[in-house]
Amino acid sequence: MSKYVLEDFTEGRVFDLDPYEVTKEEIVEFAKEWDPQPFHLDEEAGKGSMLGGLSASGWHLCGMMMRMICDAYLLDSTSQGSGGVNYMDWKSPVRPGDRLTGTSTVVSSRASTKKPHLGIVTIRTEVANQRGEPAAVCEHLLLCLTRKGYNEGAAA
Repeated sequence: MSKYVLEDFTEGRVFDLDPYEVTKEEIVEFAKEWDPQPFHLDEEAGKGSMLGGLSASGWHLCGMMMRMICDAYLLDSTSQGSGGVNYMDWKSPVRPGDRLTGTSTVVSSRASTKKPHLGIVTIRTEVANQRGEPAAVCEHLLLCLTRKGYNEGAAA
């Protein structure tokens, strides 16, 4: 299995994210467990809110984005985790039946000064619904091994 290493995350490289189908059941299930605000649990409560209908929690959307990122490239990388999220912007409500698609674009990539076998990649992920309406924009960090670090079996 090939693994993406730091050198593969070149500035401007775009990874397409496979579509993700959102269901009412998963919206409600996530909300019951993690974000039980009424507009994430009930259609009528959602209609009475500024969201205008049942919508996924932003935190749920983060999880959906993470799944899409994992499937697109992360699970086939030398990921050593993340250095954090620079920002997260929820653009529009995500509804039952939405089909999310998106891209992850490499903003910058460099070797660590303290750990030369490790790289720091800044990635901008954008997700939209089936109508092309932006749902979220996120800029996050990826820590991954350099080619030399991977070949030598280095760990963070």
